[in-house]
Amino acid sequence: MSTARSHDDHERSRPSIGGSLAYLLLSFPVGVAAFVVLLTLTVLGVGTAIVWVGLPVLGATVLLTRGAAVMERARVYALLGSYIPPATRPLPEGDFRQRWRTRLTDTATWREYTYLFLLFPIGMVEFVSMVATWGVSLALLGLPIYYRFLPGGVWHFPTNDPAVRWVTVDSVWSALPWAAIGLVLVVITALFTQRLGAAHGRFARAMLGPTYARTRELDEDDAETAQSLMRP
Repeated sequence: MSTARSHDDHERSRPSIGGSLAYLLLSFPVGVAAFVVLLTLTVLGVGTAIVWVGLPVLGATVLLTRGAAVMERARVYALLGSYIPPATRPLPEGDFRQRWRTRLTDTATWREYTYLFLLFPIGMVEFVSMVATWGVSLALLGLPIYYRFLPGGVWHFPTNDPAVRWVTVDSVWSALPWAAIGLVLVVITALFTQRLGAAHGRFARAMLGPTYARTRELDEDDAETAQSLMRP
């Protein structure tokens, strides 16, 4: 049985709301860090490759990409409950050039590199979505508590401009309908957070996990290993 299948029983059918929220909020800073580091190393390595100085830099970029992909798989599993098996090919023993040839010709390496780059724009959208939706819903839900602490002890919607004050909240009773709307929005936002986390988990699995062909390869390797162990 392949590694990809052996963890199926340990996966949650859907990620938790708290785990999804934590993952989606963290994706933006993680994506920024990955984008800045990989872009800097790539540009530096390519720009200086003509004088051979850039080759070690590009090699370090490949190794860093693989290490970051391992950490991202762990983050997906810890917060979204989705196990993503490694997709990279095993490195041959011995020859240094052959090991690097395997790394560079492995499509998994470049899928990991692409994922880490895309994590910046995707993480930014996810972060803004979480801050906006949770901010609005929680602000409305808590309006009966904090409206009295606003300037003048009054909340106006949409602005404080007297010409466009459509709604004025100056008591607990006038705030309760808005709190009810906030409660509905909290439920909707929680479901949205869970679905968005699950969607990102599927995207991460597609980019960081083995393809169908690679999974078959892993199964064949496992079968060959099992047969060799059973031989006298």
